[in-house]
Amino acid sequence: MKHTESIYRPPSEARSLIVRITKGCSWNKCTFCRMYRDRAFRVTPEEDVFQFIDSARDQYGPHVRRVFLADGDAFCLKTGKLLRILKKLQEVFPELHRVGIYAYEPNLRAKTDEELRELVANKLTIGYLGLESGNDEVLRRINKGCTAQQMVTAVRRMQSAGMKVSVMTLLGLGGAELSRQHAKASAAILNKMNPRFTSFLTVTLIEGTELYDQAGSGEFDLLTPIQSLQELRWIVEDLELDGSILRANHASNYLPIGGTLPKNKDEILATINAALDGEVPLRPEFLRGL
Repeated sequence: MKHTESIYRPPSEARSLIVRITKGCSWNKCTFCRMYRDRAFRVTPEEDVFQFIDSARDQYGPHVRRVFLADGDAFCLKTGKLLRILKKLQEVFPELHRVGIYAYEPNLRAKTDEELRELVANKLTIGYLGLESGNDEVLRRINKGCTAQQMVTAVRRMQSAGMKVSVMTLLGLGGAELSRQHAKASAAILNKMNPRFTSFLTVTLIEGTELYDQAGSGEFDLLTPIQSLQELRWIVEDLELDGSILRANHASNYLPIGGTLPKNKDEILATINAALDGEVPLRPEFLRGL
């Protein structure tokens, strides 16, 4: 199973073995995303997956502790196939601690609670869900394919099954027009989810996406760095999370910050305020990335 195309994974999976059980994204219609536009979605044959796992054992030995199942829509596989892959991983890597996966809400909707519990029991213990926005109008405009409340239900079901969930929100996704609505609604939805990890990225215009074209035509007004920070402050001010680890240290962000809520809420807000007042330097544009 040769990797001839770009492979994407969450920053926290940097030390994980990446096992590509699908290629591309079965939805692949979000207006801001170009990650998988260069490839048709397809499921990796099971024998190829198993062969890759065996070759990884030959290369890295039996001590692999973390695995990430790629690409962007691997949760769409039937539960039986996911379980066979998870059992193979446990057999080959007896010290396996956790397996992670991107989780798209419609795919979660297709799994029963019992199926989710069985997947967790077989080490699939962290899922990454892109909320993007808590505002349904923003979600409609970006063609997300699901509503904010549907994502709340998905996160709650995953957490009830014993899975840790990392929820990602995109700063600036509503543009200047819907910035305040995007911020307020995103905070409200995150409060309903109370995810284990709360992550923020900042919208970056990528050539070849609909959002890039909308910005070029004036239909979408990209936020300035200061407006993006103001949006983050609005969100954090309204967050009432219990024990959630907040991270806004992705390379796309202008101000790398982090902490645990509610414990570090005041100092996070103080750092944002200092940056807004010009007392803390922002990441320069040339150092930002995806």
